[in-house]
Amino acid sequence: MDTQLKSGWHQGARLCPSPHFNPRPNNEVSGLVIHNISLPAGCYGLPHIDGLFQGCLAVDADPSFADIAGLEVSAHFLIRRDGELVQYVSCDDRAWHAGVSCFNGREGCNDFTIGIEMEGTDSDPYTDAQYRELVQLTLVLFAQYPMLNQANIVGHCDIAPGRKTDPGDSFDWQRYLTALSAKS
Repeated sequence: MDTQLKSGWHQGARLCPSPHFNPRPNNEVSGLVIHNISLPAGCYGLPHIDGLFQGCLAVDADPSFADIAGLEVSAHFLIRRDGELVQYVSCDDRAWHAGVSCFNGREGCNDFTIGIEMEGTDSDPYTDAQYRELVQLTLVLFAQYPMLNQANIVGHCDIAPGRKTDPGDSFDWQRYLTALSAKS
C-alpha cells in the first residue's frame, strides 16, 4: 500500500486539523466507528463540516446550526461524496466523535477507536467513491494498528443505541465488509 500513516496522519488525505482532541489514555487503537454527517442535513460538498470540526462553524450560515453552535466535536476522518479523504485528528490521538458510548463492555469508545465520518444521511445511499475510499482507508489502518480487525468495526448506532442512528439503513455493511475481505 503506497499511502501510509506517518505519526497518525494519512499521507493521502487533505489535512484539516481540529483543536477538538486530546491524547489517548493508553495509545490503544482497537476499533473503527462509522458515522455519517451532512451540514445542513442532506446538503453535500459544503465547507460546514470542516468548520464544525475546526471549531469555527459559521452558525449564521443556516438556521439549523444554532443547535450545534459551540459544540466541540471532531472525527479522525471524513469521506466526502466524491471520495475525497479529509483528516482532522491524528489516529494516534483521541478525537471526540463517539460521545457516551460502549463497545464490548468498554465505555468511552473515543479512548480506543478511530472515527470515520461518511458524508451522508441515514437514508441517502452512499457513493461508489465513498465505499472505495473507505475500504482503502480501512486497509491502511489495519496495517498500522494490529488490534484492528473486521470484528471491531461498528456503526455509531451500535455503540450509542437509542442515542445515535448513523451510519443508518443506507449504509451497505455487506458491500463494505465483502470488499474489505476481498482486498485483505
